[in-house]
Amino acid sequence: MVKEIHVVGAVIVRDGLVLCARRGPDQSLPGMWEFPGGKIEADETPEDAVVREIQEELGCKIRVDSPLGVHSHEYPFGIVHLTTFICRLLAGEPRAREHAELRWLPRSSLHTIQWAPADIPSLLLLNTLAVFR
Repeated sequence: MVKEIHVVGAVIVRDGLVLCARRGPDQSLPGMWEFPGGKIEADETPEDAVVREIQEELGCKIRVDSPLGVHSHEYPFGIVHLTTFICRLLAGEPRAREHAELRWLPRSSLHTIQWAPADIPSLLLLNTLAVFR
């Protein structure tokens, strides 16, 4: 039986830039970039999960502005169901607690880094958003 993993990702936007997080060498998909986030706990909504995960992983507070998309990708270790949200920083500056690196990139440069496959559909949706106009 294939393992199903439900996760959330925060597309944090500030001044026209998007926060990108690089996975560490000891994580699955080492060195690949993703929207920061993590697993949804049994007792929480996806919105609650993304706020909690960003507080834990990056040490800052965010506000969920709107859903971006829900996509699934099958990896050798299981099927990842990723729900992404457009988010804004409320307090604090993101710090890489679990990631190898963080970068703020303009939308025009997002294609220059190697993204985890599950994040690519959300990445493509960013091209249609008025948040960058």
